[in-house]
Amino acid sequence: MYLASLATAGESAGWPEELPLLPHPAEIVVGVVAFAILYWLFAKMVVPNMERLYAERSAAIEGGMKQAEEAKAQAQAALDSYNAQLKEARGEAARIREDARTQGSQIVEEMRGQATAEANRITESAQRQIEADRSQAAASLRGEVGRLSTDLASKIVGESLHDEVRQKGIVERFLQELESGAIRPEKVDS
Repeated sequence: MYLASLATAGESAGWPEELPLLPHPAEIVVGVVAFAILYWLFAKMVVPNMERLYAERSAAIEGGMKQAEEAKAQAQAALDSYNAQLKEARGEAARIREDARTQGSQIVEEMRGQATAEANRITESAQRQIEADRSQAAASLRGEVGRLSTDLASKIVGESLHDEVRQKGIVERFLQELESGAIRPEKVDS
């Protein structure tokens, strides 16, 4: 009712001005035409481009995920290879250490053997030298004992017994008899 009274009052201007919220019919037509044009532009140009960009983006994301999975698989394979090489290297190091210990033991045994042989050689050489020195000392002692005994016998007998050939024979015979036990030295009380 109110609208009807307004419509009659505002018929002179063509559209009632008292209803500012109601759009003019020409504005409605222009709005619908503009909406249709914008809808058609969006449907034909903007939305397909956005769909294409969305598909590319999805493909890129999926490709990135596949690449990440491949990289993860490659990294796992590299880690497994590294662990296998590390295990092999540790085994090799243990084998080398064991070989070194074995070789070290062999070298020590060889050195001990050489040292023992050298010690035995030195001992034998020393024994030979001692025997030679003893023989030399015994020969020297025999000569000295012979000379002293000859001098003593000469003083006792009162004649010279310094004939060397005769002296040697007497001394040798005396020492042999002494060694064989045929003659026992008597103790002289002083």
